Amino acid sequence: MKVFAEHHDMFRATVRAFVEREVMPHVEAWEAAGRIPKTIWPRMGELGFLGVEYDEKYGGAGADLFTTAVLHEECARSRSGSFAMAVGVHTDMASPHLYWTGREALKEKYLPAICRGEKLCAVAVTEPGGGSDVAAISTRATRDGTHYVLNGSKMFITNGALADLYFVAARVEAREATRRHQGISMFLVERETPGFSVSRTLEKTGMLASDTAELTFQDARVPAENLLGREGVGFYEVMRVFQRERLVAGLHAVAMSERALEDTIAYVRERHAFGGPLSEKQIVRHKLADLATLIEAGRRLTYAACQHYADGGEAVREVSMVKLFTAEMANRVAYDCVQLHGGYGYMREYAIERFARDVRLFTIGGGTSEIMKEIIAKELHL
Repeated sequence: MKVFAEHHDMFRATVRAFVEREVMPHVEAWEAAGRIPKTIWPRMGELGFLGVEYDEKYGGAGADLFTTAVLHEECARSRSGSFAMAVGVHTDMASPHLYWTGREALKEKYLPAICRGEKLCAVAVTEPGGGSDVAAISTRATRDGTHYVLNGSKMFITNGALADLYFVAARVEAREATRRHQGISMFLVERETPGFSVSRTLEKTGMLASDTAELTFQDARVPAENLLGREGVGFYEVMRVFQRERLVAGLHAVAMSERALEDTIAYVRERHAFGGPLSEKQIVRHKLADLATLIEAGRRLTYAACQHYADGGEAVREVSMVKLFTAEMANRVAYDCVQLHGGYGYMREYAIERFARDVRLFTIGGGTSEIMKEIIAKELHL
């Protein structure tokens, strides 16, 4: 399946060189600190990585979806799921709300800084009691003259502790409706907004360098012009951006699994037991063959869904299949690669241990595997 052209290959070489020089040497330090330094974002903006599909008038590159795919694949190969996820949230899960539905004046005000890496983005949809149930959003937005007043809280927000701009889902009280998904709107909230605060940074099993936070809104006054799209239809915009998020998650899962397989192959070639390298043992060779096949299947499924999405097709079923298959696949790869490392696979000094912790999130974040199965079943008209 040929999906990348020569210009994609050139872009890949640029991103890979950046990751190898300016990301990978620092991954361990970032993990220990529990955050990625904000200095990385202006550097990525300088290299043109933070708005590849956005119009050039906003500082973007006007490129295609497969340029975005290259970016996320190479970030995921850094052996830091945290870094890959932080970039994905900024470029494809948060800022698209502004690019797709923001007023022109709002886009002119914020998008150039987003593309330059001067303003870091987060998307705040999930709530403490909601999880994958977006229609259960209880954060309120009440119109008060030229402002909306927000009250509520958000949970598990990636980039939440360090972001400058938050794309927040809230229920507009004046638009209460008979259906749960109606009445929801999206707002752009600046970090300095009075009444907004980062309640706490969350401690997690994996993705340790990704700052994940709980947010609180207490009479936070947001200018009415920061409403994104039409009032009350934000649920559909969240679902629309979820498509991007799930494609990015698939790209991350495949690229991270491929890197883990490469690391494991290198290990079993060097590790000797029972009179020879592990790579000569049939049970090991066959296990690696199974994993390589799974990863290739995930890659083909993901690329096909990307192409369908890029062509403008209705890709809900395909994207949901990507999210389901690649998330489960990555966890299978993690289990087997740790096993093939033996005791060393359980040690923090080996990258495979971090990979196993990081990918556990894939079957949960962005819609659980169970939710993906339900979406696919509905697409099958069951």
